[in-house]
This record gives sequence, C-alpha cells and structure tokens, in this order.
Amino acid sequence: MDDSKGTPESDFSIECFQNYTAPEVFIQGLAGIVDQQDVESMIRAQKQMLQRFEKTNEMLTNCNALSANRLKTIGPEFKKHTQLLLEMKKDLDYIFKKIRAIKTKLSAQYPDAFAEAVRSSLAEECEEDEDLNESSASNKKDNRRSLHLKNTDTQNVEMERRASQ
Repeated sequence: MDDSKGTPESDFSIECFQNYTAPEVFIQGLAGIVDQQDVESMIRAQKQMLQRFEKTNEMLTNCNALSANRLKTIGPEFKKHTQLLLEMKKDLDYIFKKIRAIKTKLSAQYPDAFAEAVRSSLAEECEEDEDLNESSASNKKDNRRSLHLKNTDTQNVEMERRASQ
C-alpha cells in the first residue's frame, strides 16, 4: 500500500501540489496542455468583445434614456390629442343625430319636396360615380362618403331655405 511513497515521482507530485486545491491542480494540468499563445489570443478576443459589448450597452442605455425623455414630453400631448379626438367624435355624433332628426322632420312636413331632393341627390351621386369609375376602389369609397356628406349638407341648406320661405 505504501509502495507509492518509495518512488521519487510520487513524492514530488504530492509535495508539489500540497498547497493547491483540486481545481487549481486541474487548471495547472490543463495549462501544460494548451498553447500559451492560443490562450493569449483568446483573452485578447474576449477583451475586444467585452469592449464592443460595453459600447453597445452604453449606446442602448443612451437610446433608452432618450426614449424615456421623449415619452415624458410627448405623453401628455398624446393624451390631449386623444381627448380632442374623443370630443370631436361626440360632437360629430351629436351633429349627425340632429341631421337625422331634421331630415325626419322635413320628410314629415314636406314629403314631396324631400323625396325630390333625395332623388336629385341620388342622380347627382350616380353621375359622379360614373365619372369616378376609373379610380381605385378605396378612392371610390372615400369620394362617395365625401359626396354623400356634401349632398346632405346641400340638401339641408336647400331645405332650410325652402322652409324659411
């Protein structure tokens, strides 16, 4: 059992590594196998990558800070615009409700004139649709909506003028 103590190699290896822990002994063993120049080139490459990552991290931190500042300044403005749009929608809903009520009232008071105004409005819209037949489908929808609104406004003005006479 104690035969290993008699050989000089075993005495040397035990005495040489007595002050080291097991991981340190393992690393020193690996160091003897790996070429030192390869290790140094890997360390240089790692340092270069570390520098790049630090620069990238700094740039991302700056970008994040700028974005946060912009969000602080634009956030309240965005809320104001959102409120404005909501108020405009309510106003338009109210206006269209009033227009429907006026149309209903006018159709009840002046059924013949109202029917004629609707027929002439539809005829004008058909003529304009034929002229716009060459445009794309999305443009047609937008134009129809705007023409319908224009015709409705024209009808309302005309009917109000007739009603006041």
